[in-house]
Amino acid sequence: MAQTLVTGATGFIGSHVTRLLVQRGDEVVVTVRSQSDLGALADLELRSVEADVCDRHAVRRAMRGVERVFHLAGTTNLRLNRAQTFALNLEGTRIVLEEALRAGVDRLIYTSSAAAVGPAPEGDTSDESSVWDAGRYDIPYVDSKHEAEIVALRLLARGLPVVIVNPAHVLGAGDPGRSSTVLVKRFMRREIPAYVNGTLNIVGVHDVARGHMLADERGQVGERYILGNRNFTLDRLFADLGRLSGIEPPAVKLPVQVALALATAAEYAPGPPMPTPVEIRAASLNWAFANNKARRELGWRTSPHEDALEETIAWYREHDSAALAAPGSRQPLALRVAGGVLRRAGLS
Repeated sequence: MAQTLVTGATGFIGSHVTRLLVQRGDEVVVTVRSQSDLGALADLELRSVEADVCDRHAVRRAMRGVERVFHLAGTTNLRLNRAQTFALNLEGTRIVLEEALRAGVDRLIYTSSAAAVGPAPEGDTSDESSVWDAGRYDIPYVDSKHEAEIVALRLLARGLPVVIVNPAHVLGAGDPGRSSTVLVKRFMRREIPAYVNGTLNIVGVHDVARGHMLADERGQVGERYILGNRNFTLDRLFADLGRLSGIEPPAVKLPVQVALALATAAEYAPGPPMPTPVEIRAASLNWAFANNKARRELGWRTSPHEDALEETIAWYREHDSAALAAPGSRQPLALRVAGGVLRRAGLS
């Protein structure tokens, strides 16, 4: 029975991947930190070892006897500064991959991000062959995932049998608002007063977990595979979330430069947290992707795109109902009026 190490097993994607590994029959070892919540793994037969991915000695101990590694640990938090983001996503990945090479593992599946591929030109889609051009946006998360892939490919040249998967924006049940589904939580709490033009590729967490398994079983060493499904403009995404949840979508769409100016001013103002300039820049880009390579080489197939939206909405209705707006809720009148004025002026 293969012994498989999973980092980030308590996270959103990681918990689903870990469950599939246990079902496959692997002897699963997961790294945890002292503050890790193991609730999503409580019913699984596995072994846990305390190891922060930034602690080389702890990671080295965790690698003993391991044949396969699934490295999913990292952060998607756009609010962290560059040093914090790079420590987790770049240095943590460097340590795990270097120690896997040292341990002589048979296979390593590295969970990168579609962000490492970069956004597409307006009206187009990106794929695994796209030329990296996203450094100019100065988004620490995006830059950290790109640089971590460079580390992975350098270690590939030294003999690390690494396969890279690049999930897009992941939705589904099981994430208590710590990861990508926070967008839906904020929508259902009516905490998105305004938005900008942009595009997101939405994919279900169950599909992404299956994509990891297929990358392990069929993926070519040294290749990367985008795990994405439907490309949504934010207009369409919010309209679908509104239709499925019964909550009126945000009424105000701002020009990007106006939103950036407001976000910059809000950084120094009292009151509840507002979107940061980094979040605005990220939201305004065309994160549209094609999944042809994963479909062709892995045999990966995706669920109907609405499934992920419906599952996320249902999850929050069950686990966060007291904080959510009720079905039928509308946006505040002042925002509806402002949105109408902007539309009539041709500014949204």
